[in-house]
Amino acid sequence: MLNLAAPTRDGWVDEALAHLDTVLIDHAHCEKKAASTALGLIFRHPEATWLVRPLSELAREELVHFEQVLDVLERRGIAFGALVASPYARRLREACRPERKLLDTLLCCALIEARSCERMKLLAEALPDAELASFYGDLLASEARHHTTYVDLAEHLAPRAEVRTRLAELARHEAAVLAEPVEMVRLHT
Repeated sequence: MLNLAAPTRDGWVDEALAHLDTVLIDHAHCEKKAASTALGLIFRHPEATWLVRPLSELAREELVHFEQVLDVLERRGIAFGALVASPYARRLREACRPERKLLDTLLCCALIEARSCERMKLLAEALPDAELASFYGDLLASEARHHTTYVDLAEHLAPRAEVRTRLAELARHEAAVLAEPVEMVRLHT
């Protein structure tokens, strides 16, 4: 369903739990960036009217999630602030073909949402804090739906078989990006 080429590596959950404050701050930034990306696609592609409503709705939901993560940070006494971003999304987007940039960007967004869903499920299952585990469990359906939205939108640009082939190619690239050594713990490292 999520079209990922490889599961999260062993040890990521333990690292995330050991650096939970940082992962929570990063999660807030990820939700904010997801909203910004959806709106940016609407602005950059005014000719693609079929993007407008689905991405507007998606952006609004991402902002709600951003605010929910801010609430979690506040309840835990964690200050939201700047954080060095993971290279994940940038490295993933490097595989976007200039001549098919919108198609590939939509599929990269789909994979980011899929990986978020997978990681949030892992956190929901591993967190000792029942309230936080429930919070992550509640986000799973939205993340999976966002993944599907981006894949469905890509099918406006190419036949389903071509979209699925390209999604599989990008998923292999995404798995390779995650296999690269990174000296930080983030939601997508």
